[in-house]
Amino acid sequence: MSVEYSRAGAKRLMGLVPSRLPRRKRRSQFQRVRRMTVLSLCMGIFFAWFGPVADLAENGWRAGPLLPAVGVPGVVAFSVLYLRMVRAAVAGVPATADLLASAAVVVVLLLTQGGHLWSWGMLAPAWAAGAALLLSRSGTVAVCLVSVAVGMLLPAEGASTATTLLPSSAIDARLVTYLMLTWLIPWANRFQLWFWEVLRSAEEGKEAQARLAVTEERLRFSRDLHDLVGHSLSTIAVKSEVAVKLSAMDAGRAAAEMDQVRGLARQALKEIRAAVRGYRTVDLVAELNSMTAVLEAADIRCTLHIPREPLPEEPATLLAWVVREGTTNVLRHSSATRCRIAITLHDGIAAVEMTNDGAGAADGRGTGLVGLSERVTATGGTLTAGPANAGEFTLRAVIPLGGER
Repeated sequence: MSVEYSRAGAKRLMGLVPSRLPRRKRRSQFQRVRRMTVLSLCMGIFFAWFGPVADLAENGWRAGPLLPAVGVPGVVAFSVLYLRMVRAAVAGVPATADLLASAAVVVVLLLTQGGHLWSWGMLAPAWAAGAALLLSRSGTVAVCLVSVAVGMLLPAEGASTATTLLPSSAIDARLVTYLMLTWLIPWANRFQLWFWEVLRSAEEGKEAQARLAVTEERLRFSRDLHDLVGHSLSTIAVKSEVAVKLSAMDAGRAAAEMDQVRGLARQALKEIRAAVRGYRTVDLVAELNSMTAVLEAADIRCTLHIPREPLPEEPATLLAWVVREGTTNVLRHSSATRCRIAITLHDGIAAVEMTNDGAGAADGRGTGLVGLSERVTATGGTLTAGPANAGEFTLRAVIPLGGER
């Protein structure tokens, strides 16, 4: 009793402790690829900061008043404009104003700061890397040629004694490296952007396919209802009119017609219920494979154990709904890295158990689990959900194979 009392007291004390900070929303795989694409395309910002870093490393703030007054703010403005160009390119929208504004910033910095190739001169290929994302192939060639022209006009070495004493071969190597970067960075960005557009098109195609599947299923269901209900309702309407006409002349025949109308109505209701029941039926194996794929796409290692024996239609459908709701809870309310789904059969009872780690303090019985519990209880089964071991959460449903009671 003391142990149970201690556990209960600990739970009450934990309830008084403020909840932890909100968990970072889990990004989908597509969102993570988009984020990595934006980061990889921002390489031009790194090269743009060569100028102020080189001046500070060589002369400190004694380089002149233009560095803190114009140079550093100009590079900051260029970085912001470059990021806007990258975001616009990834989103597939034009950004002409940002392109022209960034070009103006680069011209001002090159005219006011001076420097050599490996300082402020790196602004030219940095701008070309961003402009290539918004221009065509011919436009990319043009901006690369402009960058080459800038490189040819700037000295290949700095003004310090250490660099002026470099041999001509080292200076030529620097110039060749600069020219290679001038062509390599813009075209590498274009290739990365092309790869992202292919991935985005594939994702849009997948979404369109899903919407088409839903639309086709709705059309199929509407056709089934029309075929089932249309003929029955037409027959009921005709027989009802006959019964109305016969009611004043032959009450017996009118009663017989209405009895047939009643039989047709019951048959139509039975067919509608059968259609809806078939529409709501879920393939358990397909649902398990689908939920496993969803969990693994969210970087959650999933293990699945299912019996070889086939399950009856009603219990299998209900188990599929349990797995679907459990998967939703894992994705929304936990930071899980692994999940185990096991279905067992024993003595006319089917049981499904989902266990995941990374359970948060907010995990519990939401509205989805409450509604699911009502459905399971209606079949004579039970549903339990709660923490298991430390940091784990278990959802378990036990359903009799005999159907509803």
